[in-house]
Amino acid sequence: QFPLVREATRALCIPAIELENYEADDLIASYACAAREQGQEVIIVSSDKDLMQLIVDGQVTMMDPMKQKVIGSAQVIEKFGVPPEKVVEVQALIGDSVDNVPGVPSIGPKTAAELINQFGSLEGVLANLDQIKQPKRREALTENADKARISRQLVALDAHAPPPVPVDDL
Repeated sequence: QFPLVREATRALCIPAIELENYEADDLIASYACAAREQGQEVIIVSSDKDLMQLIVDGQVTMMDPMKQKVIGSAQVIEKFGVPPEKVVEVQALIGDSVDNVPGVPSIGPKTAAELINQFGSLEGVLANLDQIKQPKRREALTENADKARISRQLVALDAHAPPPVPVDDL
């Protein structure tokens, strides 16, 4: 489908931006951050929940084209139980089978949000396992700490991808 998308974007005079060794999400993150730093308002048109980590109220929002819904910090908190800057931490714990992100078995969204809100980050959770009262939860986190760390790397976007086209040219 990529050749068709490239052809369609050229026909609509929309730049088709690609960079070897970088995923589209990383390029979106890089452009969103670069535009935000220039004081521009950014609207990311996507239903991809991974991009919610980029939301900054008043600067970066999302528009879900499937639901015709604007997504800001309040909607992220409603969905994940944490603000946008903590979405990566929650996703590291819950994983995502669609994106082959393992996470920690038996840790769901509510539990992950509770843990991140209590300890601040994945590393905060892992550093305080002795404070987790539920034995099965503590055991799951202990046995799957490496998977959680890998999951965090997989879901964190690289906002430092070099933009192939300068923001000012778009």
